[in-house]
Amino acid sequence: MSRQRKPLDGIRVLSFEIQVAGPYCTMMLGDQGADVIKVERPEGGDTARGGAPKIKNDKGQTQSGYFLRFNRNKRSLTLNLKSDRGRQIFRELARKSDVIVENFRPGLLEEMGIGYKALSELNPGLIYACISGFGSLDGYLGPYSKRPAYDIVAQAMGGLMNTCGQSDGPPTWLGVALGDIVSGMQAAYAIILALYQRTQTGRGQYIDVSMYDTIIGLAERSVTAYSLTGHVLERGNEPYMAPWGPFQCKDGWIGLIVATEGDWSKFCQAIERPDLAGQTGTTSGPERAKNMPGWLGDIIRQWFQNQTKAEAVKKLLAVGLPIGPVQTAGEIFNCPHVDARKLLINVSDPVLGTVKLVGPVAKLSGNPEPLTRPAPLLGEHNAEILREILGYTEEEIGKLEVSGTS
Repeated sequence: MSRQRKPLDGIRVLSFEIQVAGPYCTMMLGDQGADVIKVERPEGGDTARGGAPKIKNDKGQTQSGYFLRFNRNKRSLTLNLKSDRGRQIFRELARKSDVIVENFRPGLLEEMGIGYKALSELNPGLIYACISGFGSLDGYLGPYSKRPAYDIVAQAMGGLMNTCGQSDGPPTWLGVALGDIVSGMQAAYAIILALYQRTQTGRGQYIDVSMYDTIIGLAERSVTAYSLTGHVLERGNEPYMAPWGPFQCKDGWIGLIVATEGDWSKFCQAIERPDLAGQTGTTSGPERAKNMPGWLGDIIRQWFQNQTKAEAVKKLLAVGLPIGPVQTAGEIFNCPHVDARKLLINVSDPVLGTVKLVGPVAKLSGNPEPLTRPAPLLGEHNAEILREILGYTEEEIGKLEVSGTS
C-alpha cells in the first residue's frame, strides 16, 4: 500500500551537515516528503553520531540518542570530499538536486570547488542554504563573519541570556539549542519560499541564515524596548507586565502572565482579592511591575504558596486565565493531551528497534500522518543512491568503496 503524498514529494535535498542546525532543517524537509541525502565523512560521519546519550541493545550495538533526534527520514551517503572523485560525485548529485543545505564554516565548500557559485552554474535552479554563526552572504558580511559559533555563543551575544534568569543570578542559557534549532527552522522556511519563487522564475538562489541574527530575532522584545525607550531590560526585573513568571506552589511551580487589565481583574477575582483591582499601584502593568518585588508580589506569592499546582490551575482557569504547571519531560511524555495530539511518534531504528521521538509540530489536514523512516546508519544508502540517481553499476560502486571515496 503506497503512502499518502506529502507536500515535498519529488524534492531532492543534498545535505552536508553536522550536529543540529543543518540536520534540524533537513529533518523538517524530510518529514514533509523530501528525499534528503545526508552526505557524511566515511570516517565517523556526522559528529553527532558520537553524542550522548549512547544506548546499547542486547547485542552490544550502540546508538546515539543525540543523533536520533534530528536525522529521521534521511538517507546516508558517505563521500570523501577531500578527494577529486568524491567532489565530482557531489557535483553530479547537486546537478540532480533541488536544494543543498550545509552548516560548515562559511567558505569551506567554495574552497573545495563545490560552493554555490560553482554548483549554480551546473544547476541554475539549485537552492543553496548555508547556516552559519554570523552570516555568509556577500554584501552582508560583518567583522564577526569568519568566527566559529555554537548555540551558547549565539544566545550570549544575541541578547537572550542577558534577560534570562534571576536578578541576583548569572545570565542563563535557556536549556535548549534555540540558536541551532530555530536557525534550522528559518532555513527550512526560506527554502520553501525559494522553491515557490523558483516556480515563478525558474531559478534557484542562495540562502544565508545566521545563528546570531536568529537569536536577536528571538530577543526582539528587549531590542525593541531599547529602540523605543533607551532602557535595557534586565533579567528578573520586568518593567512592563505583572504578575508574570513562574510562581511556586505547595508541590511545584506554575507559569502565568497577566497581560491585560481585564486579566488583572479576573486574577484578583480568582485569588479572592477583588479589592486589589483598581487599587493604587495596581492599575497598569508597569505599576504592578514596580510593586512585584515588594508588597504586591508578597500577596501574590503567598497565595500561590498556599495552593497546590492543581488548585491554582483550576481556580485561574475558572475565571478564563491561561495558566499551566511547570512540567518535566516525564510528565510531558505521559500527558494525555500530548497523546491526543499524537505529537510523540514511534520511529523504527535498526539498533534499538523502536524509539519514541517528538514528531512534526505542524499538522496539515491533507496529510496528517507523519513519516517515520529511521535515522540512517552511516553509509547505509551508498549503493542505493549511486545506482538510483547517478546510474552507477555495481562494479563502479565497488571501486569507489575500495578507493575510499565512499
